[in-house]
Amino acid sequence: MRCHAIQAHTGRFPVTLMCRALAVSSSGYYAWAARPESRRAAENRRLLAEIRVIHAESRRTYGSPRVHATLQAQGQRVGAMRVARLMQDGAIRAKMVKKWRATTESAQAYPVAPNTLNRQFAVAAPNRVWAGDITSIWTAEGWLHLAVVLDLYSRRVIAWGMGRRQTQDLATAALTMALERRRPTPGVLHHTDRGAQYVAATYQALLATHGLTASMSRRANCWDNAVVESFFHTLKTELVYHRRYMTRAEATQDIFEWIEVFYNRVRRHSTLGYRSPAEFEATTTGT
Repeated sequence: MRCHAIQAHTGRFPVTLMCRALAVSSSGYYAWAARPESRRAAENRRLLAEIRVIHAESRRTYGSPRVHATLQAQGQRVGAMRVARLMQDGAIRAKMVKKWRATTESAQAYPVAPNTLNRQFAVAAPNRVWAGDITSIWTAEGWLHLAVVLDLYSRRVIAWGMGRRQTQDLATAALTMALERRRPTPGVLHHTDRGAQYVAATYQALLATHGLTASMSRRANCWDNAVVESFFHTLKTELVYHRRYMTRAEATQDIFEWIEVFYNRVRRHSTLGYRSPAEFEATTTGT
């Protein structure tokens, strides 16, 4: 392993200096370097190069399970432990995770719906259960607020809205987009927290008009809407925390591209058997 480390840094540091630092004799290193590369070593080198490409294409967000799933999807027969070891040896790791918290305040002055969903997050078909919530992203111009609607069947973001204020209009815009895109039949269960945007008469009237049934989390209990909270966690740890947005417009474009191009269509989801939401819907429903 020490000889591999020396070889990897040849050209950046003198070989004699690296040999001295790693307690390897210069003659021993040169004798090792002169040996023909084994078949296993050559295969590991090829695999590591492909792992680096997959990791880069994931925006450095994939750990070894998702990298392994991608290699398998490409038709490669390789063990999960081997992928994990190669990533460790190559210092390839997913972006660091930061703690997260819910941002929507509860509006107790308004009537709220019962928690009909009751953490039953496994859904048998699309357009049966939707979940929504709002989070905030800091920019140099001030806060940008993001409202989303997810289909719990595929974890796909089916609609979103962004704006400078956390208002009823923001939540309503996301719901309107979801209705226009999905055109569901009556009976969809729509789960949110008790935020003022969701208990508002305008929002509730839109639900009723299209035959959607409201469900709301218990007071101060983010786990009742854990799927959307998990999505926000992913968004922030994989994208937002690695950016410094100067304007809301810059943040809006970046988040839009991440949701529509990467998260929905590319990013592998462990709950979906390491398929993207779009791939999961296509392979299970044919749509």
